[in-house]
Amino acid sequence: MEKLVLESTDNTPEVLMDNSTNVISFKGDSRPEDVRKFYLPILEWIKEYEKHLYFLKDQGGKINVTANFEFEYFNSSSAKYLMDIIIALGEIAKIENINFVLNWYYDAMDEDMLDSGEEFQDMLGMDFNLIKVD
Repeated sequence: MEKLVLESTDNTPEVLMDNSTNVISFKGDSRPEDVRKFYLPILEWIKEYEKHLYFLKDQGGKINVTANFEFEYFNSSSAKYLMDIIIALGEIAKIENINFVLNWYYDAMDEDMLDSGEEFQDMLGMDFNLIKVD
């Protein structure tokens, strides 16, 4: 399995999905013209990664998986896909021997992004680390 790296653009976030370090990160703005086209390969990668981790779980020891979400802005179309991504990551968190952490970063002056993180937590019943960035 190969890592997935997408450079940021004016309309899309930087995405790093690295199965060798077990770090998944999103950073920047998300308002792609074709949100499905942008996020579908990411969701497919996560499903493959879940299979990858499932087979690694029996090799002993805990596997630490970290997901970092550091958005400055995302539109409502992106929000639906972000929810799907977080749900898929929640399935990874259920795998035995996986220590999963989701960090939701928000600017200290951006209450909307904090509210979004809290809403995702409530809707999905998952605990996030809500991290204020000054």
